[in-house]
Amino acid sequence: MTPPNCQLAQQRIILTGASSGIGRELAHLLADAGATLALISRQPQTVGEELRAHFPQARIHTYAWDLSQPHTTPVPWQSILTDLGGVDVLINNAGTAYIGALAEMPLNQWQHLIDLNLTSVFLACQAVIPQMRSQHRGTILNIASIAAKQAFPQWGAYCATKFALLAMAQALAAEERAHGIRVMNLCPGSVDTPLWDKLGTAVPAHFDRTAMLRPETVAATAYQLLTLPATATVDEVTLMPSGGTL
Repeated sequence: MTPPNCQLAQQRIILTGASSGIGRELAHLLADAGATLALISRQPQTVGEELRAHFPQARIHTYAWDLSQPHTTPVPWQSILTDLGGVDVLINNAGTAYIGALAEMPLNQWQHLIDLNLTSVFLACQAVIPQMRSQHRGTILNIASIAAKQAFPQWGAYCATKFALLAMAQALAAEERAHGIRVMNLCPGSVDTPLWDKLGTAVPAHFDRTAMLRPETVAATAYQLLTLPATATVDEVTLMPSGGTL
């Protein structure tokens, strides 16, 4: 166990998509640093139990919510903020993908990607900004993708959501800078997470998952961004596998 990080100890952090992949690895780093965590995902119980077992003094709150259903099951953001006693950091990590040609993509699949990859981030930011404005400080970190900067065939819908996420984040950064709120974006290339398993036979056979980034590498990069002093920010970081785009 490493000593608590002085910048993150006692910080109140909301992390979405916390149950696996990048989110799970980042949750471990933040708990080790002494942060107070609100973990949001569809099934956060396992990671919550892991953290409490490894870090008995950690302050962990878990919330089982499907962020892809904003119209039918809205997240009770105010209750989460009350449980935390406020918020210092929001990490928008939850997301999903779809492989297939845009010409044949079902509308419900398109809407699902928009709701989870973009609308859920919009709503989360709206929820935390009043608190961050009132204390004149706060950090929003979006886990985007190289697909926010480069379009790929068969990934058009995913790219569209990530391009839009980056544009929204850039506008938000400009709007909130005067309120002491910084907005940072991490754009990793292909990452070997359980998401690939869910995509099944749609995954191209030539994708070598051993050449992808590891979730812990991306989580460590996100962690470093969060440890920057409040007087510094990084608008955007692109993190790629050493072998390039797969």
